[in-house]
Amino acid sequence: MISPNPIVRDPDFGRKRASLGGRMLFFAAAWAIVLVPFLLWRSDWLSGGLTESELGQYLQDQQTPRHVQHALGQVSERMAEHDPTVARWYPDLVRLASSPLEEIRNTDAWIMGQDTSRPEFHQALLAMLNDPSPLVRGNAAVSLVAFGDDAGRQQLRQMLQPAKVAAPQAGRVIDLATAGTAIRQTAAIARLQTTGGTIQVRAPIPGRVRALAVQRGASVQAGSELAMIDPGPAQVWEALHALAQVGRKEDLPLIAPYQTTPASFPEKVRQQAAETERAILERGR
Repeated sequence: MISPNPIVRDPDFGRKRASLGGRMLFFAAAWAIVLVPFLLWRSDWLSGGLTESELGQYLQDQQTPRHVQHALGQVSERMAEHDPTVARWYPDLVRLASSPLEEIRNTDAWIMGQDTSRPEFHQALLAMLNDPSPLVRGNAAVSLVAFGDDAGRQQLRQMLQPAKVAAPQAGRVIDLATAGTAIRQTAAIARLQTTGGTIQVRAPIPGRVRALAVQRGASVQAGSELAMIDPGPAQVWEALHALAQVGRKEDLPLIAPYQTTPASFPEKVRQQAAETERAILERGR
């Protein structure tokens, strides 16, 4: 299923020379920014299973997303073990489908696919096909396949295609990523100078920058295409695996290119593409 990695750099960065001591302090601070949240999360995760009381508190903790994520992980584990008592937390899973945090909705969409006996999960996942995040829509589509529902098939098709990065506002492009760059989700693709200040435009999915539609210094309108991003291997594999169950013959042109995957893709993606094509042809529709 499914950390910021800015590409855009301060143009004055190379001209700012610091003393060795200053640079060491800078790197120490940078490492702290990265490591402290991770260590806090790891401490929570390794502290063992949550009690029922803690689990309820964590699922309701709107101020600490990592607590919610931790609790969702515990719920998922208990679902995988077919623990019948975990059903008491199912209303929270439905509620979190509309969380304001994308990472929580994304995890939630995946977890609800683990219990296909629940009609409330099915309905929540159908609604999540309209989520603003392509990753959430993708996980919802994959989970719906577990319910035997192909309502997310169009989203599965989109998961195999490049994603468009558009300008959220009108402005001037003052910095831009490089074509061919591998990126994480939320990595900065461009920086725009707008009437309200400077904003960064971030990647909607992890993958690789396929092409740029503008150049530095260009003026763009809201909605203008800035770049296209090819999906990463994890997303492609999930879509192919789901389409093996619900794909149709008209999906084959989208599947065929992945039978000769780029070197950066693992072999299992190519194998899954071949298996998906075979499954669709055997269904004969």
